[in-house]
Amino acid sequence: MFFPGLNFCQHTAILASFFMVVTLEGCESMKQYRAEKKILLILILSFLSPVLCWAWQVKVVGISDGDTIKVLYNGKQEKIRLYGIDCPEGFQDFGKKAKKFTSAAVFGKTVSVKPIDTDRYGRTVGIVIYAGGTMNLNAELIRAGYAWVYLQYCKRPECKMWEFIEVTARDEKNGLWSMPNPVPLWEFRRNGNSSRASTVVAEPKERHQASVVYHGNVSSHAYHAPGCRHYDCKNCTDVFQSKEEAEKAGYRAHRECLIQGATN
Repeated sequence: MFFPGLNFCQHTAILASFFMVVTLEGCESMKQYRAEKKILLILILSFLSPVLCWAWQVKVVGISDGDTIKVLYNGKQEKIRLYGIDCPEGFQDFGKKAKKFTSAAVFGKTVSVKPIDTDRYGRTVGIVIYAGGTMNLNAELIRAGYAWVYLQYCKRPECKMWEFIEVTARDEKNGLWSMPNPVPLWEFRRNGNSSRASTVVAEPKERHQASVVYHGNVSSHAYHAPGCRHYDCKNCTDVFQSKEEAEKAGYRAHRECLIQGATN
């Protein structure tokens, strides 16, 4: 059985529906069901299947820049804009390195794309998972210092953890944070810098310092970053503006929080 236009996951759901109906016919009470109800059940599950199978399994066939890739989906090329982040463009400092990082991570490989939205250019905006489901490309670009968290648009729960990863990348001077005061592309454009000349200009550091507040557990003396599971625990009443401040007060990063920061 084959239905043109549907993907493998949708076909699987439809076939499962048929098998379920056939199985239910073995029940005495189900024999009284009319054929129309069977068809309705199949149709309902068929419509639900895109929701159940919302992550695309696709091959990456092109890299436009650090935060935009091309994938092959249902036989067609689709542009994917990475959700919640912004990489420097090719003419800016670290723009080419961001593109190279993305290419090394996913080009020619099969990845999972979790669609979230469609932007004004018709591109799918989403989260890209690679390396057998263990790595999040959006987060890894931030960790390597090749992307900013796009605070204006990044509103999902994981964005808080990405902000924490960004602060860590800045503290470790990874990628673009090795420069004195890099500024994100949206600020660069807002200042009227549309030429393809140089580079990323100055950014107030307060943007990052104000965005992350650490909570300290007064009982265990472990501190938690936003997005960590125990961030708002009952004993997490101490508040710190930086991890250095927390550590100076005798606190240490919670083990679980460190694991989350490495994998999300």
